[in-house]
Amino acid sequence: MPRRFAITFDYLCPFARNANEHVVAGLQGGADWDVSFVPFSLAQGHVEPEQQDVWERDEPDKVPGVLALQAGLAVRDLDPERFPAVHAALFAARHDEGLDLKDVEVVRGAVASAGADADAVFARMQAGAAMNALRTEHTSAVAQHEVWGVPTFIAGERAVFVRLMDRPNGDAEAARRTIEHVVDLVEGAPMLHEFKQTDLPR
Repeated sequence: MPRRFAITFDYLCPFARNANEHVVAGLQGGADWDVSFVPFSLAQGHVEPEQQDVWERDEPDKVPGVLALQAGLAVRDLDPERFPAVHAALFAARHDEGLDLKDVEVVRGAVASAGADADAVFARMQAGAAMNALRTEHTSAVAQHEVWGVPTFIAGERAVFVRLMDRPNGDAEAARRTIEHVVDLVEGAPMLHEFKQTDLPR
């Protein structure tokens, strides 16, 4: 039976990129996992109670991260086989190329470069389906698991924010071991609330 867990993402965060790359590399290397990729808008996470939710604003696509999140979700739901490549391309556009994910052409280019149908993806976005998914899934993660950031691993009833310092760099087996270790801790170490290295390697 596949091991089931979820991981949150926002393309703005380098640590989300690291963890999601490990998950994708593990899956591509044959890991027996059933993974849900759950959007979490960091911009929405910083909205004060008296402020308007990002998805209710007049131009939500101009809010950092929101346009790219919608594109990722549209691919995830329309063409799941292409999702890992698009997922990686959107992270790369931000963190490797330093591009602006509020720019429609940047996001469209990342989607197309990974082999997905950019026209179909943007049609789904324009119809509102991707924004609805973003709002619903973000809100559910907060309500059910008190998620407050990315990347958060969710397994069973437990949700844990985890920062991985490295990227898989093409090593699928190392990625699999890393994620298995993380999920083992999420599922099997409820007494461990915080474990944080004080001196980071340089």
